[in-house]
Amino acid sequence: MNCIRHIQFPITSICIAPHQCKCQRKLCIDCQYEHGVDIKYTIPTHRFQDMVIKQLNESKIDQTSEFTQQRKNFLMILFQTETMLKNTWQQVQESIQKIYDTIKIQDQSYLEIMNKNFNPTDLSDTDLEKLVLIVQGKYLNEWKAQKDSYLQKLSKAKDWWEKEIKAFNEKLKNEIKEQLPSDIIGKQQKNEMKCLSQVNVKPFSYQIIEANSIKQQEYCFAVAINKDCSIVAAGCNQLIKIYEFQQGMLKLNQVLNQHKSHVGTLNFMKQQNQLISGDQGSILIWQYNNNNSWICSQTINGHSDWISCIILNNNEDLFISSSDDTTIKFWVKKNEWICQQTITDHSSYVYQLSLNEQQNQVISCGNDRLILVIEQLEPNKNWIVKQKIQVNCIGYRLCFINNNLFTFQPINGNLMYVYEMNSVSKQFTKSKDITINQGSECCQLFPQQLIKQKQLVVNKHCEYVHLIRFTENAEFKVEQSIQFGTNYIFGSLSDDGQYLITWDKTSYQIQIRKFKEQ
Repeated sequence: MNCIRHIQFPITSICIAPHQCKCQRKLCIDCQYEHGVDIKYTIPTHRFQDMVIKQLNESKIDQTSEFTQQRKNFLMILFQTETMLKNTWQQVQESIQKIYDTIKIQDQSYLEIMNKNFNPTDLSDTDLEKLVLIVQGKYLNEWKAQKDSYLQKLSKAKDWWEKEIKAFNEKLKNEIKEQLPSDIIGKQQKNEMKCLSQVNVKPFSYQIIEANSIKQQEYCFAVAINKDCSIVAAGCNQLIKIYEFQQGMLKLNQVLNQHKSHVGTLNFMKQQNQLISGDQGSILIWQYNNNNSWICSQTINGHSDWISCIILNNNEDLFISSSDDTTIKFWVKKNEWICQQTITDHSSYVYQLSLNEQQNQVISCGNDRLILVIEQLEPNKNWIVKQKIQVNCIGYRLCFINNNLFTFQPINGNLMYVYEMNSVSKQFTKSKDITINQGSECCQLFPQQLIKQKQLVVNKHCEYVHLIRFTENAEFKVEQSIQFGTNYIFGSLSDDGQYLITWDKTSYQIQIRKFKEQ
């Protein structure tokens, strides 16, 4: 590198003088002459590099065993605490449930008597004696007093529990502030807030690159873009067309023809050169080989009907699929992909899935007007249905925004729903609506998608694709609504949010739109 003051000379030394240099610390031969400091403070560049490395080695900064062990111990304590609290909560829940069940069973027995569902002559002497006591008024008075006592104790327990949990939570938060280095935590939170507030502060739009649109006569139900925006896959009826994608232009490279029915889902993996595709019952795993082509490495016949959605976790050792056969399946990688677990709580078609940031909750929406919240349990890693949200409408699309927030799109009307987790009950409830276009949806594909680095959600509804910005305060604003003139729109955003690639029935084109700030 040449000196910026004497561009004809290369930089040969670094000034390490303790004073604040008037000149820059990178010096060429002329700079050394002008610098006017003791020669011992000007170190040749290669020696300066050796000195830095020596100091770092002597500080033993790379010896992280103590750090690793302490971190492991801390995580173990957190895990044990979580397990203990879960066990306590389970015991309390079971105890409360037993009391309510006892009350319900006893009340039910009296209701059956009220409904005359008995014949005194058929009863045993013991049961008849109980009825005599009821007639005498003794039995009912005793039961009413006992029931009131139960309910009173439960009410007191609830108030105590609520008070103690709040106090414990406050004490825990205060102790954490006291014990942990608040300067680091404060700086980190401040920087995160700064980063969030700086992203997407300018208005933006996705502008079509007309010259780069390509004709596509077959229906294109699925589009996927790989991690570095160099490859695009499009499901065109039973074919998968693989395009090279450079500077917003598509060039056809390969056509994959192993599917027997229309391709509805496509997902590129980010950590390895693999592609997952799904059709009416089959999932195919594609591997990019040394011949610069894609080959099918595994065929999975796990569903009995149309596969509507496939999602992967961050480690890419798990993918989850949903289907019109009403099931959700969890697939893990051994030598090959195998089904680890099946969720059967939906009673009709399952449309979309979404995985939260923490990777321990999945949400699903279905034709049965249910949203399921499915949680992974430690330590056995099984997935259970934690919550069933009954909605007043069918919805094809939903998406986690963060661990505590998700959006859901009903098929009719002009609203998108926002659900938020209650901090106490840990249950999701609808907290607000976002106004979009009025319409009636008929196409289930084109999933909702979150681009976190641009704080952006893409949401298709009827004839529109909406680009919606969200903030750290859970505020949502529709920045752009692109009208296509047809319900049949399918597509995807690139992972960095730079490109929106769609196919629609009006143009019969694969169209490229590029993000542009205004």
